[in-house]
Amino acid sequence: MRKPIISRRDLFAGTSALAAGAAFSTYVRGAAPPPTATTPTLIAAAKKEGKVVWYTSVDTKLAQQIGKLFESKYGVPCAVERTGAERLLQRIGQEYSANVHAVDVVNSSDASHLVIWKNKGWLEAYVPEDVAKYYPAEHKDADGMYASFRIFLCVIAYNTNLVKKEEAPKSFKDLLDPKWKGKIVKSHPGYSGATMTATFETARDIGWGYFEALAKQNIMQVQSATDPPKKLALGERAIQADGVEYLIFSEKESGQPVEPVYATEGTPLIVGPNGMFKAAPHPNAARLFQNYCFTPECQQLCINIGGLRSAHPQAKEKPGRTPLSRIKLMKDDPVGVLKSAEEIKAHYVKLFHV
Repeated sequence: MRKPIISRRDLFAGTSALAAGAAFSTYVRGAAPPPTATTPTLIAAAKKEGKVVWYTSVDTKLAQQIGKLFESKYGVPCAVERTGAERLLQRIGQEYSANVHAVDVVNSSDASHLVIWKNKGWLEAYVPEDVAKYYPAEHKDADGMYASFRIFLCVIAYNTNLVKKEEAPKSFKDLLDPKWKGKIVKSHPGYSGATMTATFETARDIGWGYFEALAKQNIMQVQSATDPPKKLALGERAIQADGVEYLIFSEKESGQPVEPVYATEGTPLIVGPNGMFKAAPHPNAARLFQNYCFTPECQQLCINIGGLRSAHPQAKEKPGRTPLSRIKLMKDDPVGVLKSAEEIKAHYVKLFHV
């Protein structure tokens, strides 16, 4: 029998955060627990449990690298289960509705998912030592349920073999020029959590009229926000309307002809939190893995290998990349995304017929 599709609305039923107008970093039920350090006792307990299971929408290559380095460091295997953020939301909802508790730690490119799981009472309050010491308030939940494991941007980009620098778009408005008709690739908010967040921020800041006009540009529609950079590098399209910055970095630094664009209207900011489940089947391994994810070592790996940004002040941006401080950003708002997600998906499908 086919499993039922569980939507955000289904998962959010019975929670009170939306009605109360809760905020990502200020929703308070109680004080966050004291921070927890990595100790020999914790490592031994994690080894005894045998593994940690990480559900994530992080790019597969980076996710597997993190898992391998964690295992080599602590002797605890990390089972990486990677899929798109919206599929991740559905999978966990289906598992929990069937009383199946398979996941230990979760990461989503859509921070509103963590708001949902928190308000369902599924997340464990747990604060890694590095989060307590170094992370700014806007990048950690006040109750200690999650923190910003990764930060990245959803950017316009172009193929430098197909588009001259002086002719490249500099704004979202520029993408509506008739000369780009049939030359643009774009990801889908119904599949990608990053694209959902980017769509919310873009529609909020410059209006749905932009998407209405873009829909007439005969775009190539793909699923994941990781897909447009790949299509761009292959020369299948000259321009990407949205896509993850970290893969543009990866493609460019490996010699592919791609270049990011930071739109004059602002670039959508995506925050991808990590959280740990109360019903985690490997709780000590989950704590150890959560600690590791927020260390400078792991965060630097995310930057250097994954092309991500970090909230950890000891992690350094890679030379040759535009510093985050020099980019005009659109503001993230996970609760706003949560309120609007179903409407965004329906409106998008209506406009783009996909």
